Amino acid sequence: MNTRDARTLASPNIVIILCGNKKDLEADREVTFLEASRFAQENELIFLETSALTGENVEEGFLKCARIILNKIDSGELDPERMGSGIQYGDASLRQLRQPRGTTTTQNKQQCNC
Repeated sequence: MNTRDARTLASPNIVIILCGNKKDLEADREVTFLEASRFAQENELIFLETSALTGENVEEGFLKCARIILNKIDSGELDPERMGSGIQYGDASLRQLRQPRGTTTTQNKQQCNC
């Protein structure tokens, strides 16, 4: 499957991260950083070089993906409430964390008796 297929089948707003693993084996490299970066840019992918052995950039890949998704939600590009958006809240209790539009912090405090 290529990135075009993923965007067609999943969502045009899908976040795809290309992880070049085995960063710790620099001498055995078959693809240069520049080649991988260029490929990622041409295909609208986020690119990170990682090492499972040392743990370098492994967590960063997940964090970067989460930040991009949250930014898309904040900008209105993604809406977890809309069916087919590709994202959803995992637990009904998490929906309460999202402040409804037009509701002030004072109103929320009164509702939850905080």
